[in-house]
Amino acid sequence: MRRFVWLAVFALAAVDTSAAQDTTYPSRNVRIIVPIAPGGPLDTVARAVAETLSERLKQTFIIENRPGAGGNTGIQAGISAEPDGHTLMVVAGSMLVTNPSLYKKPPFNPLTDLRPISTLTISSQTLAVHPSLQVGSLNEFIAHARKNSISYATSGYGTPSHLTMEYLATLADFSATPVSYRGLSPLMIDLLAGQVKVGFVATAGVIENARAGRLMALAVSSGNRSQMMPDVPTISESGFPEFDVGSTIVLVAPAGIPESAARLLETEARRAVTQPAFQKKFHSRDIVGIGTSGADTRSWIAKDLPRWQKVIEAAKMQVN
Repeated sequence: MRRFVWLAVFALAAVDTSAAQDTTYPSRNVRIIVPIAPGGPLDTVARAVAETLSERLKQTFIIENRPGAGGNTGIQAGISAEPDGHTLMVVAGSMLVTNPSLYKKPPFNPLTDLRPISTLTISSQTLAVHPSLQVGSLNEFIAHARKNSISYATSGYGTPSHLTMEYLATLADFSATPVSYRGLSPLMIDLLAGQVKVGFVATAGVIENARAGRLMALAVSSGNRSQMMPDVPTISESGFPEFDVGSTIVLVAPAGIPESAARLLETEARRAVTQPAFQKKFHSRDIVGIGTSGADTRSWIAKDLPRWQKVIEAAKMQVN
C-alpha cells in the first residue's frame, strides 16, 4: 500500500479533467451498497463520494446500507447484481483482503468477482496504551508483552483492530488475548479507565486523549505518519519495515462492468476525493483522500491477500 499511496496524492493533481465521458452511462440511478450500518467513516465517505458523482454524472447515486457477516452480506449482494455499472460497492479494504481467509467458506474472491475502481481514502490506527502500563515506546511495549500476559481491546472478532494486533504479535513474537467490544464507544470507556490497557484504535479517536495524557500513542499502523500526530512514529520505522496496515475505503464494481463505465467512474471518483473540499471535510478524522487507480488497487489486493492469510492461520482465526 505504501508504494502507491503517496505517489497517488501528488500525481492526482494531474488527473485529466477533460477526460471523455461515456454519454450512455449512467442511464439511470446508481445504487452504491455499503456493507455496514449507517454512520461511521465508511458510510460517511461513501455518501460524500455519491453526492459528488451525482453532481458530475447527472444521475442519482443512492446509498444502500446492507450490513451483516463482516461485510460479506453487502459484498455478495453487489456481486450478484447485473454488472452494468448501476450497482457499485464502497467497502473497507480490510474486508477484501481478510474475509476470504477469515471465513471457512470463502464468501467471494476479490480478484475474480470484483472490478476495483479506486482506493478512495486511507487512514491509520494507533497503538494506544493506558499510562498505567508504564511503557513509553513500541519496543518497550513489545518487551513487556513478551514477559507478561496481556489483553488488548478490539472492536470485534476479525475487525482491523483485532487483525492488526495479531499481525504485530506474529512479527514481534508475543502473544495477547483479545477482548471484544461492540463498537468504539465501549472500547474507549474501558481503555481510558484502564480496564483493558492496550489496543489499536482509529487515530482520530486517540488524538485528544493522547494530548491530554489519558492515553499514550506509541506508534501508527500505516506506512506513513499520521497527518494529525506527526510526532508519533510508524511501526514500520520502529523496527518492522514490512508493517504497513492502512485503513482503506475502496470503490468496487461487480466483475464484468463495461470498461468504459469503469474508467469513467475511476476518473470521477479520484477527482471527488482529491478535491480540497473533501480533504478539508475529513482532515479532522485523519482520513486522506488518495484516489488510486483501479489497477493499483487490484495490485494491492493481490499483494495483501497472502499476507493476511498467514496472519489468520498463525492466529488460528476462522469463522464458520
